[in-house]
Amino acid sequence: MSKKIQLRGRVFLTFNLRAVSGLHIGGSDVGVEIGGVDKTVIRDPLTNRPYIPGSSLKGKVRSLLEKYEGLPQNQRIGQGFIHSCNDNGTYNECAVCQIFGVPGERDFGTPTRLVVRDVQMTTESAARLEESGRTDLPYTEIKTEVSIDRVTSAANPRQMERVPAGTIFGPAEMIYSIYDGRGCNPQRDVNQLARLVEGLVLLEDDYLGGLGSRGSGKVRLEQIEVRLRSKNGMLKPAESLGRFDNLADLVAALPKLQEQLRSQLAQA
Repeated sequence: MSKKIQLRGRVFLTFNLRAVSGLHIGGSDVGVEIGGVDKTVIRDPLTNRPYIPGSSLKGKVRSLLEKYEGLPQNQRIGQGFIHSCNDNGTYNECAVCQIFGVPGERDFGTPTRLVVRDVQMTTESAARLEESGRTDLPYTEIKTEVSIDRVTSAANPRQMERVPAGTIFGPAEMIYSIYDGRGCNPQRDVNQLARLVEGLVLLEDDYLGGLGSRGSGKVRLEQIEVRLRSKNGMLKPAESLGRFDNLADLVAALPKLQEQLRSQLAQA
């Protein structure tokens, strides 16, 4: 069997991510002064603006798909577990591991299909927050939560930093690669693009970041565009296959998009 793997094309999925409710993606609390915020958000060190790490977005979508498909949580990562196929047989049938990757020591693994970039706050949202003069900290609000001791009834207030609802991050960029060769099948990769879209639907129904069960982290995808750069056009701009106002419109157009991808990749 040939060990050659060839890149056939890349699908670029870009969109804006709107915080429908306050968004908390945790940063480092090192150096927070006494009486300050208990849980801070992650910020760009150059602009001081909050941003969404690509790892947070990718990890959340992967986690939601693992639960949706009922995959076993068998690989320890830090303090938790994720799913990771242990043999070639299960890997060949697992869209999650093919799309999001497996540890490098798995000798049966093929290249990870998905790259997710960090997502910066839009210039317009940053300007609106700067001009409002109503945020507690630069670009963020402080949400106070109170936990109650079940025995003593003592209140324990905590302050959580959040990006205000209505803030837009973007353009977010996901790059989905399509391969051919050892263990790879371009038609299967095109089919499995639907799994990624399913993960984004699950994300809108769930939350991003922390404190989600207490109201934070509801997000919505807007101004979505799908583009393709095929093998024969790597030096050309990626070709737009469609623009969509929201995720529901993308879902409705997905079968047609997949047919476009199959047709154009067949010519590459």
